Amino acid sequence: MSAQVIDGKAVAAAVRSEVADGVTQFRAKYGRAPGLVGIQVGDDPASELYQAGKARAADEVGMVSRRITLPDTTSQADLDALIDELNADTSVDGMLVQLPVPAQLSEPLIANRIHPDKDVDGFSPVNLGRLMRGEPGNIPCTPQGVMRLLRDGGVPLEGAHAVVIGRSLIVGKPQSMLLLQTNCTVTVAHSRTRNLAELCRQADILVAAVGQAEMVRADWVRPGAAVIDVGINRTPDGLRGDVAYDEVAEIAGWITPVPGGVGPTTIAYLLSNTLAAAYRRSEIHA
Repeated sequence: MSAQVIDGKAVAAAVRSEVADGVTQFRAKYGRAPGLVGIQVGDDPASELYQAGKARAADEVGMVSRRITLPDTTSQADLDALIDELNADTSVDGMLVQLPVPAQLSEPLIANRIHPDKDVDGFSPVNLGRLMRGEPGNIPCTPQGVMRLLRDGGVPLEGAHAVVIGRSLIVGKPQSMLLLQTNCTVTVAHSRTRNLAELCRQADILVAAVGQAEMVRADWVRPGAAVIDVGINRTPDGLRGDVAYDEVAEIAGWITPVPGGVGPTTIAYLLSNTLAAAYRRSEIHA
């Protein structure tokens, strides 16, 4: 048996095409393009690469993108002042602060400071609360990408047992909520879960988001299960996911590669969130 590989690049391209069409319609209706601002504090090379990729993707779908880079000595007060300025800027529909930030800055304070309607990462307490309640709001991008990969891959969701390895606010917890909304039965596990391998073998859908290279082995996977690998780990042998891809691909029914799986869909849904935020803001102020 060999798993069906779910191509994240192809799925992301489809999402971006949908967003580009939406941007064209938005511009025709409101006379402007949606605006996205990315803030980076410091010159971390990985953050620089991510920010450049996000800005390029926004430009490609016709949005107006801005990048703001601040020194790594920036104080919380100075960052708060910038966020307040962007909150008040009517040309800005979405903003994000690239994580991680220097030690003197507080990620919770940042998440609380960005207006929920402009929080296109979906990390604010308000947006996470809306997700919990099933109300409209900005949903974290990576979990949205996972759901699209499952749907486009033809993975049955109704009544399936989904195991999510990872409990972060960025992936694990919101992922569990989205799976619940599709009527999956969801178990949230983590690195300290007892008998983790045995639990994973019960899953129809296994989402690995624990941040440990190739932790999920073939004997963790039920034959025919869908395995979604959210992990991106830098190793001496290059980028590796949380799943031992070669051996698991012989057991699973569906699998995502690393790279080329979940990663491309994350940026695509950042653009989708920005377009949706632009529509909500414009309709409120129309």
